[in-house]
Amino acid sequence: MSHASTENLNVAAFDPMPSPGEIKARVRLTDTAAQTVTEGRRTLQRILDRQDPRFLVIVGPCSIHDPSAGIEYARRLRQLAEELSETLYVVMRVYFEKPRTSTGWKGFINDPRMDDSFHIEEGMERGRRFLLDVAEFGLPAATEALDPISPQYYGDLVSWTAIGARTAESQTHREMASGLSTPVGFKNGTDGSLDAATNGILSASAAHSFLGINDKGEAAIIRTRGNRYSHLVLRGGGGRPNYDTVSVSLAEQALAKAKLPQNIIVDCSHANSWKKPELQPLVMRDVVSQVVAGNQSIIGVMIESFLEAGNQPIPANLAELKRGCSVTDACIGWDTTETLLRASAESLRSLVAARAEKL
Repeated sequence: MSHASTENLNVAAFDPMPSPGEIKARVRLTDTAAQTVTEGRRTLQRILDRQDPRFLVIVGPCSIHDPSAGIEYARRLRQLAEELSETLYVVMRVYFEKPRTSTGWKGFINDPRMDDSFHIEEGMERGRRFLLDVAEFGLPAATEALDPISPQYYGDLVSWTAIGARTAESQTHREMASGLSTPVGFKNGTDGSLDAATNGILSASAAHSFLGINDKGEAAIIRTRGNRYSHLVLRGGGGRPNYDTVSVSLAEQALAKAKLPQNIIVDCSHANSWKKPELQPLVMRDVVSQVVAGNQSIIGVMIESFLEAGNQPIPANLAELKRGCSVTDACIGWDTTETLLRASAESLRSLVAARAEKL
């Protein structure tokens, strides 16, 4: 007796994908890059433990779509980061995966050619190469963990990881965060609530066992130790920002109630700036003022920034793309970024120096 097929009814194809080990063999971790990553993670841990007095700034494009323009941005940022290193600790935002409410371009790894050809194998290798280049500059990188398999391919080149507002409530992402080698920032929900993030932090701090893949690309049971460096990222939501002093105080109370460390990063973009990039500097200035006035819980900020201000749709003819301009969320331009970081460093200089003396 024959049976009708009962599986993969909506699957069009199973295309081969190189294993993490194969991709890593093509784009090998160098000693210089490994040192950048290790020092980046260690510094971030020290900031979270209040052993490093500097203010954290995670800044860069909303998403990487043009590696050439991204590398130019990284070169500029590395130089600025070095100049301001006594006061600010700068990490470059390198996002390859973009969550979508419905449909749209899902990022460089999913569709590197931006033509719906979905050469994920190409995107993964090129994405890893970009992270390697950034690390070779001596610049630590931050990214969002969206696909639970992707960290096996390039997680060794990342110093900080975000769990986004849409996935903070996901058990899959909480389990993944528990095994990541980086500090992990959980964003509050898109409705502005803190419960998903605080529960996510609690969950990620515990050990978990779940299905995944190993370096050979084989199915594996992944058993984690738990990640004690998870923390809260305020990004606004529910139609209002949440970086103001009242919202920050409520976040501190929520963390205290959950018996979690008072570690908060403010995302200056998204709902905190009403998705208007020109408002990001106002948000950062407000946050810096709170820190100067004595706030102890805010350890840093996130900023969406690229070579050119604004954003652009993806045209049918990719040659028409404006170089260094985002194809996802709108960003502030480089000149505004440089001015903002220099002004923030100046405002925080005395405070950071005073903190350093106490250590």
